[in-house]
Amino acid sequence: MKNCSCMAYAYDSGIGCMMWSGDLIDVQKFSTGGVDLYIRLPSSELDKGKSSKIIVITTVIAGIVVVITISALFLWRRMAKHKGRNKKRKQIKHQFCSENKEENSIGVKVINFEELATATNNFNHAKKLGQGGFGPVYRGTLDDGNEIAVKRLSKASGQGLKEFMNEVVVISKLQHRNLVRLLGCCVEGEEKILVYEYMPNKSLDTFLFDPAKQDVLDWRKRFNIIEGISRGLLYLHRDSRPKIIHRDLKTSNILLDKELNPKISDFGLAKIFGGDENQANTKRVVGTYGYMPPEYVMQGQFSEKSDVFSFGVLLLEVVSGRRNTSFYNNQYELSLLGYAWKLWREGDIWGIVDKVILESESYSKNEKEIWRCIHVGLLCVQEFAKDRPTMPTVVSMLNSEISNLNAPKQSAFTQTSLITQDVEDRFSLNYVTLTDFGGR
Repeated sequence: MKNCSCMAYAYDSGIGCMMWSGDLIDVQKFSTGGVDLYIRLPSSELDKGKSSKIIVITTVIAGIVVVITISALFLWRRMAKHKGRNKKRKQIKHQFCSENKEENSIGVKVINFEELATATNNFNHAKKLGQGGFGPVYRGTLDDGNEIAVKRLSKASGQGLKEFMNEVVVISKLQHRNLVRLLGCCVEGEEKILVYEYMPNKSLDTFLFDPAKQDVLDWRKRFNIIEGISRGLLYLHRDSRPKIIHRDLKTSNILLDKELNPKISDFGLAKIFGGDENQANTKRVVGTYGYMPPEYVMQGQFSEKSDVFSFGVLLLEVVSGRRNTSFYNNQYELSLLGYAWKLWREGDIWGIVDKVILESESYSKNEKEIWRCIHVGLLCVQEFAKDRPTMPTVVSMLNSEISNLNAPKQSAFTQTSLITQDVEDRFSLNYVTLTDFGGR
């Protein structure tokens, strides 16, 4: 320790003390045996406690900096998102509400939330009419005694501001006896509510697929419903100033008034076509399983022929009294479309007709009309869009203005079953894809 030139030493009993005063030469590491080598080091390098303390402090400071940075970034993004939502709400509020809250730039009456809560007994479950992809629908009564249907956007819904705005903008421009009438709306805080005329008989599916209520729909009522829906679609495709593709036509979106007259509802997924636009593509396929045509499901292409396909499915459901997706226990493992196409090719199309119609006294008198409806339905659900008729042609065929109908080509989705599970109903919520698994 007193020799400053000594850099290291070792002691061997046979050799004695060995000292190094420069580079450590002639040093070897033995697997066994040998002696310990003691090396001179600065005291600073021997202060392990201080060194560890510095490392810990440095690590903690670095961690705090990282946490603060991440938190600040997260907070900034959240504030930006919140600011964007607030901006969107303000834009919607500006569109809907003027100073007197009775007028807006879209032309839809604004009803305050408190009034709607009172009308529905604070959205009481007993007032609930049904549940859709958008959210629950309640029956309400305004102070003036008018009954209304209140459609409240659910926070758990896959639909949001875009669909809400789309429905308001689209339906506010439409006036037709076979389209449901929008009476007003409410946009307050997180609440987004649509107010419609009340339809006492709810939707078509509540009658059509309920064995206890099917008898109410004799053939004359069913044909009037088919005609009414076709006229409503014709208006959307041809007579409305903005051409509109509904994109979600199905039995649950057909409401019935007290006289069982049909009215098309739910325009949240509707698409407005401008000018000479006849077809569009989308990367986000939305709609209801069983009513979407193959070109839309597989390629995202939609046009007025998409609605024609949905109408064809709906027409065959009205005639048969069965859902398109209800044939999961069928021995042929076919959808309603596949089953109808099979019977048509075999010349036994009457097998698809609802027993309620077949057993009625007026069946023989309406036989030609029933056959014509089935024929038109099969023309509407043909696999290729170019083969399907337009709605003006469909209306003419249903009214017998066109007497000679072309033979239908193969229907879409006839090779495999549309469904592999025992499920009562299906509707799309959040733009998800559906996948069926099959064993190899």
